[in-house]
Amino acid sequence: MIQLKNRLKELRARDGLNQTELAKKAGVSRQTISLIERGEYTPSVLIALKIAKIFGENLEAVFRLEEEKKEK
Repeated sequence: MIQLKNRLKELRARDGLNQTELAKKAGVSRQTISLIERGEYTPSVLIALKIAKIFGENLEAVFRLEEEKKEK
């Protein structure tokens, strides 16, 4: 199974933003940012692009696909 991973928490810390501030800039709720950070919500392409632009990064520097390791 493939999962969408992200660097939101790391990038927010780098730029001194809390979840509420990032949410306001991206036009979403704080809860949405929290869910994305925890990997419990996959953002739309539009939201993902907005977030990447806020951080001045390309999409792949913020979000990446990662294959989940199977447990034996």
